[in-house]
Amino acid sequence: MVRKAVLPVAGLGTRFLPATKAVAKEMLPVVDRPAIQYIVEECVRAGLEDVLFVTGAGKSAMEDHFDRALDLEAALAAKGKDADLEVVRDLADLATIHSVRQQEPLGLGHAVLMGADHVGDEPFVVILGDDIVDPATPYLERMLEAYERTGRGVVGLMEVPEDQVHLYGVAATEPGDRDGEVRITGLVEKPDPDEAPSNLAIIGRYVLTPDIFGVLERTPPGRGGEIQLTDALQTQAEEEPLVGVRLDGRRFDTGDKLGFLKATVQLAADREDLGPEFVAWLRGWLDDEGDAAADGGTGGSR
Repeated sequence: MVRKAVLPVAGLGTRFLPATKAVAKEMLPVVDRPAIQYIVEECVRAGLEDVLFVTGAGKSAMEDHFDRALDLEAALAAKGKDADLEVVRDLADLATIHSVRQQEPLGLGHAVLMGADHVGDEPFVVILGDDIVDPATPYLERMLEAYERTGRGVVGLMEVPEDQVHLYGVAATEPGDRDGEVRITGLVEKPDPDEAPSNLAIIGRYVLTPDIFGVLERTPPGRGGEIQLTDALQTQAEEEPLVGVRLDGRRFDTGDKLGFLKATVQLAADREDLGPEFVAWLRGWLDDEGDAAADGGTGGSR
């Protein structure tokens, strides 16, 4: 059984400067909760309640977010804000949070290797901290089922336009044993479109076997001078094909400004408490913008 998750969250978040000058990018709010909370909640839904953050300087707020806040709890209790108090306390009970510091930005493979002592001789999950999958989609559960059935490493995949393959690690595949699955025979990190083996891109979810640590220790720096997890997985795939599970739901890259905005809008629209009023406002605003553009104006401000 897979019990532990490793979340590499040491990145500087430079795409979101100046917002991330003093705030970890994973703590930027998507609607009313930080992006990292969506990831931890996904782990818990899939039965993983032991979560390791691989952090860097300035990331302590993530650990604080999942810890007790006694002064805040006392203030909420004194004001009779019981609903808010329950939300705050539930965060501290959501999962068992651990952390380890990645002192140098040596790549995703190095970040995963930092979890070796905590993980030990067990299979484990890796999820990137800025990659949100629709909470209504049991995608991680499907990946865990594929691991438990095959005993092989599992990689999350999604189809991307061919002109975007250079932005991702890309899988070379063969037909899989079940619908929605493929056998991964090779992986290439950010290939030129003309050299990409497919348009199936790696997204930020993996179920890994503990022998990946030994492979990572032997993996030299690759693209960008960093230790690439993709290169280590390529070594494993050469020995025995990995399992690729296609994503069949929505996924948001909140490490990108446009992806962050899409996540905020779509996840807000899904909310029972916010969605109806927000969508009605959004439709009205878009109608006003369209009318203003047709009239040669600059748009409304509802």
